Amino acid sequence: MDSERNGLGEEPTAGRAGRFSVEVRTAWGTDTVVVVPLGELDHDTVEPLRTALEKHEDAARIVVDCAGLDFCDSTGLNLLLRARSRALEAGARLDLAGLRPPVDRMFRITGALHVFQVYADVATALAADGTGDARPEGPA
Repeated sequence: MDSERNGLGEEPTAGRAGRFSVEVRTAWGTDTVVVVPLGELDHDTVEPLRTALEKHEDAARIVVDCAGLDFCDSTGLNLLLRARSRALEAGARLDLAGLRPPVDRMFRITGALHVFQVYADVATALAADGTGDARPEGPA
């Protein structure tokens, strides 16, 4: 994967007090963009992720790598749901990878886990054709 340094050729965009940043990588040889939010995604830090998703909404597929996401509130969840809807309207996909327990729990409780295609990690997501949930089963 090629790093675009936040998709803008710059340093990752930091949120308030360095609690949040976003990196964007392209999967070489594909129309897939991997968006990597890092830290705590909430009302105060959501703008860098919104900007990255909007900048890359012309991609055939966006994989959001949540492995570095420590927290996600309803603002972040709603952003991802809206981005997924826009992708579907455009004939594209937005998938998630690497959900860790605190974030996975939020997605389970709200039912959003049933809306997204979720993979265990980015490598699995990139290798998959998007037709099945590749997360390991087990308690969250």
